[in-house]
Amino acid sequence: MQFGWQQKIARAVSPMLAIGAAALVLFVTLSPAHAETDIFPQVMPEEISALREQAALGATATPLAPGQQKLTPALLSNYIERQQQLRSVDVTLGGPQPALTDDLLMGYISRGSLGGGNTALSAIASFTEPMQRSAPSVSADLLSDYIQNGYQPTAKRVEYANKERECLAQAIYHEARGETATGQRAVANVIVNRARSSKFPGSLCGVIYQNADKGRYRCQFTFACDGRDDTPGERRAWARSMDLANKIYAEFALGEEIGVVPGSTLYYHTTAVHPSWANTFARVAVVDSHIFYAP
Repeated sequence: MQFGWQQKIARAVSPMLAIGAAALVLFVTLSPAHAETDIFPQVMPEEISALREQAALGATATPLAPGQQKLTPALLSNYIERQQQLRSVDVTLGGPQPALTDDLLMGYISRGSLGGGNTALSAIASFTEPMQRSAPSVSADLLSDYIQNGYQPTAKRVEYANKERECLAQAIYHEARGETATGQRAVANVIVNRARSSKFPGSLCGVIYQNADKGRYRCQFTFACDGRDDTPGERRAWARSMDLANKIYAEFALGEEIGVVPGSTLYYHTTAVHPSWANTFARVAVVDSHIFYAP
């Protein structure tokens, strides 16, 4: 009975303690979060999100696979319109942006530098550093010298190439039209070797018609100065000669080896004759009815 008064006080204080605890919980729950301790990502504005989700051909059209779209006026107009819309959106819709301070800028640069190259620093450097200009590879003097000594218009070059192929086809036709393809290539191989040698003219026509103006049978290839008409009379043989001449000339122009006889091979004659000079050179090959020699 002596503790009766304490029980009465406890019964009176308990409701007050319960109310105070509830008020404290409610206060903590409703208190605003502190910016310096609670950091949350900004929500993308709905206007920007809707624009980003639009298809390339409009909000409802289904875009084609990459690389299958053709650049039409409608597609270009649609792209320009979307870009204008994106650029017109207020990027501050997500809330006030922090001021760009030195600390914030340096923090951005340091974070970007962790992964290797930093595009921000590169962009700044491209404007602050002097542009490195390489010296021109073509000078006025070099261009003038080229025009005076080596320049030829495209039409002139085409004409020259056609003439070279024509000369080679004539030689293949008149010297080896009855030979196999390998035999014909061997004859053409000698002509190319001579054109690449300093001992003979540097062009195929020059090699084939060398000394043709000195008189009958004083040239290097008999057909070129025998006084006969060189017009081909066998159309199929001429067509084969032209086709082979085109291929051989391409290899010659590209600096490739013909490969039938060695590059040192500069002379040949048929097996039906034995000229006196044959004993002064090294015999390197026999292909069909021709024997080939090198100095």
